[in-house]
Amino acid sequence: MNAVQEFTLSGVALPKDVGDMLTEICEHFVEHADVQRTEEKVLLTSKLGSASIRIKEQKLLIELSCPSEKALQMSRTSIAEHLFYFAGEDPFELTWSEPELRTRLDNIHEVTVVSAEDVTPRMRRVKFACANLAPFIGGDMHVRLLVPPKGRPPVWPGLREDGRIAWPGGEDELLVRNYTIRSVDTELGELWIDFLQHPMLGVKTPGADFARDVQPGEKVALLGPGGGALPTARSILLAGDESAFPAIARIAAEVSPGTKIQIIVEVMDEKERQPLPSPGSVDIRWLHRSDYPAGASGILRDETKKAIAAMDRDTFVWFACEKEDVRSIRSFLKGRGHDKTNRYVAWYWEHTSE
Repeated sequence: MNAVQEFTLSGVALPKDVGDMLTEICEHFVEHADVQRTEEKVLLTSKLGSASIRIKEQKLLIELSCPSEKALQMSRTSIAEHLFYFAGEDPFELTWSEPELRTRLDNIHEVTVVSAEDVTPRMRRVKFACANLAPFIGGDMHVRLLVPPKGRPPVWPGLREDGRIAWPGGEDELLVRNYTIRSVDTELGELWIDFLQHPMLGVKTPGADFARDVQPGEKVALLGPGGGALPTARSILLAGDESAFPAIARIAAEVSPGTKIQIIVEVMDEKERQPLPSPGSVDIRWLHRSDYPAGASGILRDETKKAIAAMDRDTFVWFACEKEDVRSIRSFLKGRGHDKTNRYVAWYWEHTSE
């Protein structure tokens, strides 16, 4: 019997506080990987492979093990990007046993805009032609959209020696935003992304602006996919607002026949409703903010908690919307003893003080 080849890499991180950094790693990756934590060590296991991170002499020692070189590169980049993000403004160093020498990311896909259309008054769909749709079928749903400056040839990102993405700057700076692949059409060679149009006084909305103004033939790129895997449980609760609707619709459309799905969606009004075709058995409830009493808040959160309390414990819980509501649902599930491997709870946006 042939042994499965493993690709390995080690690294050393020097954060300001190793314990706080290890806690940040656990709290973030719990929704994206199997997380096993002891006081001095954490083991992250996902489809990319495994990452062992342990404390030694005020350092974090990192050991990556992956089934392919591509998975190893993606794992290194994910770990590096997150560690620097967790460090914030604090001093932080990260080195690897083998510096990253590639100049191009393996998971970047150049695509061409085919068309753009409104599907509701507040949701606009952009369709992209893509030469290779295989990475977007049946797996992770999230991508980063990379839009080059108008009138300039695109300069796509590469990699730094520490594994982080090297983003072009100056006149070549890209617009970068996270989105969900709404649908994949293999016959046409297209994938679709839905953009919520959410004009807010004094707040920039570059992603929505792109979808409003884009023209057929424009070249952009997608980085990914990564994150947001399709749940496979026989019973699923999907809940969220408009920002989560593309993912909810994608999941409903791609579940196995006979899957029992309960859906709670909060939208502005009845005009924002969309069909939700599915091979599963769907029970959907729409919440309209236009019908809420003046000053009402937290209705989606509270209705989701009621649904969780009434369901079987083996139901997969999928919830995405504003950051504080997500924290509340995550705490509620933890208090109920809901298996962390049987849930996806992620914030897609955050209230600001402006």
